[in-house]
This record gives sequence, structure tokens and C-alpha cells, in this order.
Amino acid sequence: MSSRLIGVGVGPGDPELVTVKGVNALRAADVVVVPVMDTGERGRAEATVLHYVPAEKVVRVVFALNERTDRARREAAWDAAGGRVVELLRERGTVAFATIGDPNVYSTFTYLAQTVTESVPDTVVETVPGITAMQDLAARSGAVLAEGTEPLTLVPVTAGAAVLKDALAGPGTVVAYKFGRQAGEVAEALRETGRMGDAVWGSALGLPEESVRPAAELGGAPLPYLSTLIAPPRRDGGRGGKL
Repeated sequence: MSSRLIGVGVGPGDPELVTVKGVNALRAADVVVVPVMDTGERGRAEATVLHYVPAEKVVRVVFALNERTDRARREAAWDAAGGRVVELLRERGTVAFATIGDPNVYSTFTYLAQTVTESVPDTVVETVPGITAMQDLAARSGAVLAEGTEPLTLVPVTAGAAVLKDALAGPGTVVAYKFGRQAGEVAEALRETGRMGDAVWGSALGLPEESVRPAAELGGAPLPYLSTLIAPPRRDGGRGGKL
């Protein structure tokens, strides 16, 4: 029988935002893998998983989660992580990989699945969707992500503040991920494009240190890496004006 690798989205941090299907997948798996950085501290995915499965079922695997400059180090870390998961698949059969947010949206699971299937091509790969940070921030702040015919653009600011500025110059709501280290540049882009007014940002959503604030309060100081920004467009014309 083929082994199964299941990417399970466990949401942005609040354990109550894991779906029923996600909880069932975590509990049904033979082992649950959670990603950790080489510094070893517990991440959001692990903290969330431990609300639903016993610690002895969880295996911590080191990933180069934030490595963008040293490609050789990043590739070596992915290969090592993939090798460990292949071992677990052969030993246990079904492995769930817990990832914050959704496994198909800027997730480490994508690279893990590619690595594993290159080694074991008959591995069955599945995903269970998770609630994203932009959905959670919209709910907590009251921001509307999209209405009528508006587009919705998602930009990782790791691609550069210029990419965000181009998106802000266009129509519809713009969501920015991973912008904390470039908070000052993000604030400048919002001001230059006239998008500051209704924009909001949040970090540590659903956790004790949660912060949800108007973007107008952004300064030049760095914020947590996983900060999220929502910049809605101007919505004139009343109810249904965007239809």
C-alpha cells in the first residue's frame, strides 16, 4: 500500500480556527510532523497541533524556514527534512505535516512534497485546507476583503516593497504577508498610493500577544516577521456599488 503524506493547514495561530477535517486528519495520521527552525523554539504550528494530539505523536523536523540568501544551506535543509519524512513514511505509513495557514498558500509543505515524491514517487500527497491569516485579520478587524467585481491581490513583501507598491496602485484589496521587517517601506507605499486610510495590520493573531492596529500607526520600527496587512480600496457608491 502506498504511503500518504497529508499537508494540514492549522490556521494562523488560534487553535479554535483549525477545521474539523484538519483535526480529524491530525488524529488519524500515524505521526504528525511539525516544522521548526534550527534554533529549536516551538513554532505556531506545533503549539496549535498540541491542542489536538498527544506530544508523543509529534515529530519535530528542522527546516530552513526563513533562509533566502544561502541557497546551498536551504537546499541541504530541505533534503534533510525530506529524508526524515521519507523515513517516517516507511516506518509509519501515514504522515501529516502541520503548516500554519493553508498548505497551498506560501507553505513549506510545497517543497516538502516535491522532495518526498522525488524520492518515493508512489507517495500519495493530499492537502487539507486551512484558514489563512488574511481571513483571520479581516474577521478581527472588520475589514472586507473583496466585494462585487473587485480583485484580491496577495503579495509577499519578501519579494520587495516595489512589488507591493505596484499592487497598491491597482484596483481591489491588497493583502501583504511577511512585511514586518520592512514596515517603514510598507507605510511609505501606503501613503504614496493613497491607501493608508482604511488599511489595517495584525500580528500574532489569536495568540496572547496579538496586535491588530490601523496601518496609520505604522512607524519605521520592524514588526514581527509574520505580520499581515490588508489595504482595501475606496468603496464609493453605497451598498452594492462594486457590483
